[in-house]
Order: sequence, then C-alpha cells, then structure tokens
Amino acid sequence: MQVVSSSQISGASPVQPSLAALRHGVLPMPNLAWTPEVARETAHLYEKVKSIIPPIEWPFHAPYVKAINDLKKERNAVILAHNYQTPEIYNCVADVVGDSLQLARIAGESDAQVIVQGGVHFMAETSKILSPDKTVLIPDSQAGCSLASSITGADVRALRRQYPGVPIVAYVNTSAEVKAEVDICCTSSNALKVVESLGEDTVIMVPDRFLAANVARQTKVKIIAWHGACEVHERFTAEELLRYREDDPSIKLVAHPECPPEVVEVCDFSGSTAAMIDYVKTRQPRRVLLVTECSMADNVAAENPGVDFVRPCNLCPHMKRITLPKILDSLVHMREEVVIDPILAARARRSVERMIELK
Repeated sequence: MQVVSSSQISGASPVQPSLAALRHGVLPMPNLAWTPEVARETAHLYEKVKSIIPPIEWPFHAPYVKAINDLKKERNAVILAHNYQTPEIYNCVADVVGDSLQLARIAGESDAQVIVQGGVHFMAETSKILSPDKTVLIPDSQAGCSLASSITGADVRALRRQYPGVPIVAYVNTSAEVKAEVDICCTSSNALKVVESLGEDTVIMVPDRFLAANVARQTKVKIIAWHGACEVHERFTAEELLRYREDDPSIKLVAHPECPPEVVEVCDFSGSTAAMIDYVKTRQPRRVLLVTECSMADNVAAENPGVDFVRPCNLCPHMKRITLPKILDSLVHMREEVVIDPILAARARRSVERMIELK
C-alpha cells in the first residue's frame, strides 16, 4: 500500500498535501469543546453506548463525534468500521459496520466519494480495489496486520514454483500485492465453499494456518497451509476456555475460525465476525464468551443488553491505532490516502470478484 503522507494528529508539522487534499481542500479544525450544544446533539448517540462508555469519558468523545459527523456531510464521505473498532467509533460515527469484505462491498455501492476506513491497511486496500474511482483514506497508515504482513507477493510466486498447477486461495486479510498473485480470495465465512469450488484434490491456502486447518477438518481436499496467524486469535487456548466452562457450564463459547483448531473444537459455535454477531442476536444466550478481539464484545453488548458477555480481553494493537482524533484529522486534511498501482489493483480485483461471484 502506498500512502501519500504519514503525519499524525498530535504535534504534527505541516506536510505536503495529498492528492485528495488538492482535490477537496483542507478545512479548518473544528472546535472540540464540550458544550451544551454538543451534549444535546450527541445525546442520542450516547444512549447507544452508555452501558459500555462511562459518563466521565463521554465529554472527551462527544466533541469529536459531532465534528466527524458534521464533516462527513461536507466531504460526502462514508466511514467504514470493522467489528473490532472501539465502541465510540463503531456506534457513534460509522456509517457501515461489519467484517472487512462487507465493508468494502457496501462502500463500492455507496454514492459517497470519500471512504474513511476504520480498520487496518489491507481493508483500506480492498476498499480501493473495489472502488478505484473513490478517495480512500486510512486514519493511521501504520495500522497493520500480523496476517497480512506474514506473506508477500514474492512468497506466493515461490509457492507456485514449488507446487506447479496447485490453485492458491488467499484470505482477504492480505495485501493487494498478494491478492494480485493468487487465483481467488476467501473470507472466514466462505473459505470452505471457495476451496471446494475449485474442483481440485489439493489447494494452497494463505496466510492463516489456523483457518486452513479448520477448513481441512471439513473437507476431503488436501490443504497446504502457509505459516501465518493472527496475533489476537492464536493466543487463545482450549484449556483457558474449558476453565470458563467449568466455572459456568451454561456459558456459550463462540469462536472465530482464525483460532487454533483445538480451540474451535471445544466451542459451541465457530464463524466469521458477522456470523458470531448473528449467533448472539438470534439465540440470545444468557452468558457468552466471544473468542475474538475484545472490542467486538463491547459492540455486540451495546445491541444485546440482555446478554452477559465474558471478556477475555485480547486486543488488536493495530485496530486500536484508529481513533476519533485520527479520523477527524484525516477528514480535515484529507491525508493518509491509499493509492494502489492501477495494474496491480486490476489483478487483485480479479481474485476478489471471483470470490464474490460464488455468492
């Protein structure tokens, strides 16, 4: 990913305007005081998060929330928030929430000309791949991903030489460079379907070895896995989860398939972030533990007040680089624009669109 600026909001000195700034112009920084007007205009949003954001913290968040929501209209911008974003972003400024592919697909259908990605860099790249004519901003260009950084385009080319003729499936949690080199992409929700759609007896899956192992348990297709892993999900253990169940046999354990297979085996359900959310919404368990990034439990809890959430708090440090001040800075200055070489983007788009066509 190429980013046309890397300045940060705190103490940043003037920088060369990005291409987006030249097109849209830099706006003055809004007033960020906590005033009665701000309190009134954000009261309905605080109602959504009052169970998870203490009253003492809201006067800090609210001025940013109001300023961002006002600027979105002026910029004709849409803010996409992944399920792992913090509650004040997910519930109070986001226009679209969901997993990475949901966000990119919906953004492509939007009339907005500016996309602000509340997530990590591969998500911003995917949005740009599917919306090449739109301006895509990521509030912090250093928001990376352990999975995406575990493999490069050169690694994929080496796999092709090592396993000639074997199709390669890339998880969407990969860079545009990797997507451009593979045959097709997959998500955590459709990985099995994608693998079996290829009609081959052997398939390479990159980069998540645990997602690959969990798919391998469900198919006769031989899976050759890359060695990557999500630094959040790989930390969970079956022993840890079984202790929760010993303390409360009625608890429901709901895991993401990026977790190790032995973790998935002891859980009641495993699925994508969207599927995990749907499980809670439809089943309304008395008590649940979401075996995934910690902020997702906060966001789901805000919409399901009758469910008791146990939080073994594994945080993604990359997701937490995205904050309200950085989102505001990105909208004011139109910087941290994602730019992908058009030829590379076109090649990457083929692997993503081939997956989307499977439905």
